[in-house]
Amino acid sequence: MKRERILKLPTFAITRTYITLPIVVTLLIGIYSCLAQQGDLLAPEATVAEAALPFRDIPVLKEAFINVAPTDRKDGIPVGELGIDGGNKGMVLKLSQEIADKKYGNFDSFLIVYKGKLLFESYYLRGRIDLPHPQASATKAYTSLLLGRAIQLGYLTMADLDKPLVSFLKDLDPTKFVKGTELVTLHKALTMSTGIRIPNEQWEEFEKNPERIKGQKQVQAILEHSAPITPASQHFLYGTGPGLVMQVLNAVVPGSAKDFIKNELLDKMGITNYIWLTQPSGLPEAGWRTSITSRDMVKWGILTMNRGKWNGEQLVPEAYIAKAISPILYTGDDDVFGGGKDVSNQGYGYFWWNADLKSGSQSFYSSSAQGGGGQYIILVEELDLMIVVTAHDRYNSTLQLTAERILPAFME
Repeated sequence: MKRERILKLPTFAITRTYITLPIVVTLLIGIYSCLAQQGDLLAPEATVAEAALPFRDIPVLKEAFINVAPTDRKDGIPVGELGIDGGNKGMVLKLSQEIADKKYGNFDSFLIVYKGKLLFESYYLRGRIDLPHPQASATKAYTSLLLGRAIQLGYLTMADLDKPLVSFLKDLDPTKFVKGTELVTLHKALTMSTGIRIPNEQWEEFEKNPERIKGQKQVQAILEHSAPITPASQHFLYGTGPGLVMQVLNAVVPGSAKDFIKNELLDKMGITNYIWLTQPSGLPEAGWRTSITSRDMVKWGILTMNRGKWNGEQLVPEAYIAKAISPILYTGDDDVFGGGKDVSNQGYGYFWWNADLKSGSQSFYSSSAQGGGGQYIILVEELDLMIVVTAHDRYNSTLQLTAERILPAFME
């Protein structure tokens, strides 16, 4: 059974003075906190050999790393101490121990930011503080903010969100499009309601002939082979939106989307340790196949919580952020990723999910970036609270855990 590092500290002095168990635990937590503040407890880092391995081959940690006073790594993330700067330390530590004991599946990291400060940081299994973790569909949320950055710089406007998506792509032959193509706007792409329907067999054909989908030919192929697009077909359906958004981004910014991602957001936020793969079109991936560290996930969350500001600079328009994390569509509560009895009113904004989280007699609106396997950036603005989780191979209940176990620790 894995234990917090505080339980591994020397106990001989405690035994001789016959201190009761509750006091022992309190003392150990205090000692642990002091050591963590001084940086004496080092978060697990990937070895050179581990960093070269595919994620699934990363060896699991022998013990969990649990830190109630995260180290200031001079990475742009303010830090504090759980319990001193907010939060119920005992409640969070109890949950983190249960996570370490794998009660809730395969967590790799669990971090909490409260009132702008990182107060709690923990790593488990394949988690390392410096190892980029696969993001899966959380990538979509980053793509959304990239489009917002293009709006902030004037390459697009908020009004452009309601224009036909093809109006931004000049290398297309509209005479071959299916009917209804003009109904596909950036807004529809960002909300996964394009109305585009491509048979699986056709996608397989595209994969067999990658030259047919290089560059803007990807959009041409999609709009030639989709079923006709109608207002009735434009309902929420997980699908082709992210790739279309990346196509527009690549078309409107100077240079390439790849350079824009690096220069205009990642570099500005000090995100240098990442993997951002390329899709068959030759453009950067937009919906998955990126990897970043848990602390860099915190940075994306801070940017969003601060309504598009980073270190005082407006990187993404406040109006765009407000739209992105709002409940534009109601997606239903029948299949809530990470949900449970206290999670309801699931909706979708611009590649950001949202839901109400019930804790006791209160309900809190949350927005979140979500990725398969258990990746989350959960924002609860009313409490000025952010939860970051990475995991693998989980049938997870992270939103339910947030409602049931984390929110109460910050409601007092």
